[in-house]
Amino acid sequence: MTEQPDSASARRGGSPPTIAPGLASLDDKIAGVLGGRTASALQKSFGMLTMGDLLAHYPRRYAKRGELTALSELPIGENVTIVGQVIEARERTMKTRRGSIVEIKISDGKGGLVGLTFFNQRWRLETLRPGVRGIFAGKITDYRGTLQLAHPHFAPFEEHPDDDEADAADEERARRWAEAPIPIYPASNQVTSAELTTIMRTALDTLGLVPDPVPPAVRREKSLLDQGRALTAIHRPEKDADWIGARRTLRYTEAFVLQAALLQQRARSRAEAATPRVPKPGGLLERFDAALPFTLTNDQLTVGAEIAADLAVASPMNRLVQGEVGSGKTIVALRAMLAVADSGGQSAMLAPTEVLASQHLRSIVRALGPELAAELVPTLLTGQQPVAERRRATLRAVSGQARIVVGTHALLGDAVAFYDLGLVVVDEQHRFGVDQREALRLKGRQPHVLVLTATPIPRTVAMTVFGDLDVSVISELPAGRPGIESFTVPLALKPAWEPQIWRRLTEELAQGRQGFVVCPAIEPKQLEDGEQLENENDAEPGAAPMATVATVLGELRAHAALAGRRIEPLHGRMSSEEKESTMLAFAAGQIDVLVATTVIEVGVDVPNASMMVVLDADRFGVSQLHQLRGRIGRGGVPGVCLLVTRAVPDSVGLARVEAVAATLDGFELAQVDLELRREGNVLGGLQSGGRSSLRLLRVATDGEVILDARRAAEVIIDEDPELAMHPDLSAAVERRLDDASRDFLSKN
Repeated sequence: MTEQPDSASARRGGSPPTIAPGLASLDDKIAGVLGGRTASALQKSFGMLTMGDLLAHYPRRYAKRGELTALSELPIGENVTIVGQVIEARERTMKTRRGSIVEIKISDGKGGLVGLTFFNQRWRLETLRPGVRGIFAGKITDYRGTLQLAHPHFAPFEEHPDDDEADAADEERARRWAEAPIPIYPASNQVTSAELTTIMRTALDTLGLVPDPVPPAVRREKSLLDQGRALTAIHRPEKDADWIGARRTLRYTEAFVLQAALLQQRARSRAEAATPRVPKPGGLLERFDAALPFTLTNDQLTVGAEIAADLAVASPMNRLVQGEVGSGKTIVALRAMLAVADSGGQSAMLAPTEVLASQHLRSIVRALGPELAAELVPTLLTGQQPVAERRRATLRAVSGQARIVVGTHALLGDAVAFYDLGLVVVDEQHRFGVDQREALRLKGRQPHVLVLTATPIPRTVAMTVFGDLDVSVISELPAGRPGIESFTVPLALKPAWEPQIWRRLTEELAQGRQGFVVCPAIEPKQLEDGEQLENENDAEPGAAPMATVATVLGELRAHAALAGRRIEPLHGRMSSEEKESTMLAFAAGQIDVLVATTVIEVGVDVPNASMMVVLDADRFGVSQLHQLRGRIGRGGVPGVCLLVTRAVPDSVGLARVEAVAATLDGFELAQVDLELRREGNVLGGLQSGGRSSLRLLRVATDGEVILDARRAAEVIIDEDPELAMHPDLSAAVERRLDDASRDFLSKN
């Protein structure tokens, strides 16, 4: 017994398959199995090419037809399922518009009557002829005193002799049909959920034996279905338990295949040859450590030891170090650079902005001291340097004179080469594409790679996005940090609070301190290059315009309470010289307030800066706000951060702001951020927001599944890194990773 599709479903899903039933594979092209018309619609709507793509398009939820109900007990306004026989079928022309209505009357044989109506579907007269018995489902309505079902679902009974045994069989069949969950698919204007239901049925009928990437031992241990049963159960469930079990199996399978791909890539990276980098006794690193004016934290020592162990072996290090804002990642990276320099190699540090690159260079020179700085010749290389200065920096790099080179994207240019590049350090990795990181890595002979981020990453994301990297965490802050107080200023609720923002700023300035005022844009419609705000297009109608550096700068300079204060702008559209001179003046205390964009988000270190006002804070992400806040409270005085927002109550924007104000724990905020945003395209260039490349797996909620799958995959990859003994898993990895995704992993 099969449900009759509507006409559109029949047109698309009903294309006769070109492969015999039971012979199609997941790798077969849809066009070769279901026909070109169906394939074209699916590719245009969802990007599907193969049968595997199609069958991985899982239902987003399941509906019910409604309880099996006698005609005499039908509740108005509810979904019902009824058994009946067609006693009358006719078509009439509509009076007020073009087209016709097909009207059907059905009876339960006990005096109960229900009308069915179909608009412009004359073909229904062929399938719903008088005498046909079957099951009908839909919402029951009362039209002029007559019970009706408009456009109901219909499944006919097979013809059989009219006896009590047959009636009982029909009743049981109807009950099962009524209870069966109805898949509701993510759909498009071109392909509806109903059409997808029909297409999936045809696809499953053509499918042959489905290989299972999860080894039998793992499948038994986890009580999973085999893949063929799981695909059938998720697309054609007979009861809720079917699709629940199928989703559990397919979710685990997705995690398992993904972790196997990541771990295989890590194993391949480790199999490559690299030059060990071991510090010399009494060499640069020992001299640096001996001169340090402070004690390294336990986390810094632990991570430093992990890096040293990586550098000492003949395979390239690929390590991600994530740490809280101000936790001392730069010192850890510098110690790694000194170990490389001790072995005669060079290090290149890639920073996302000129402000940060310059800041890093100054910090490195200051930390090294005059003697070591003279030996190592730390060198800055950026795109906006004068030609002569950039030429000198390039010569220092290619000759090997500069053992440490810090720069921006300019490091990636063809004109830049190194004598012996032994270590690549990428700071704030999320600000770079994998192609950019790979371009720098290729300037050496299998250099070690150290990736830094001050944006804490939830454990499940680290395992899923950076699963081919070894991950270290620095969560301990150096002793003596005074802390930061954060407050939400909700102007939609408390508009009278606005003057107090600037009153509080003047109080900080009166104590000889400095402050930041952060705006989401430079000028109206002019964001920082590459900047994408969280809800740029979500402003309420009639809402106040977005705060900009240009506007706020003028307002603050004209503010009576700030008369005589030195207030200057800082943003990415200023020249390199302007940004550098502004930052130096601010660090020297010659500027009281910087009105800036997110150009100050990372690396800016001014101990006397104690206050930050973030305007339109709801326009920023959780991680951005946490990063911005980390620019204050870095000296001996406590920081005060005011997160100003006009977001309305119960909005996601206000939830983000309040989450940041509630805690200084970056790892807790990273989890909140993940739950608010969901993960992005995990295997690809986009790593936040956007459409996820994951199907059923959710890194925000499936942490235990991911961890469990990783452990199981690790055992297999350790024994069989090329998956020669696991051909089904190998094929699933290849199927899961298209060329772009594999390229992404190899460069990551």
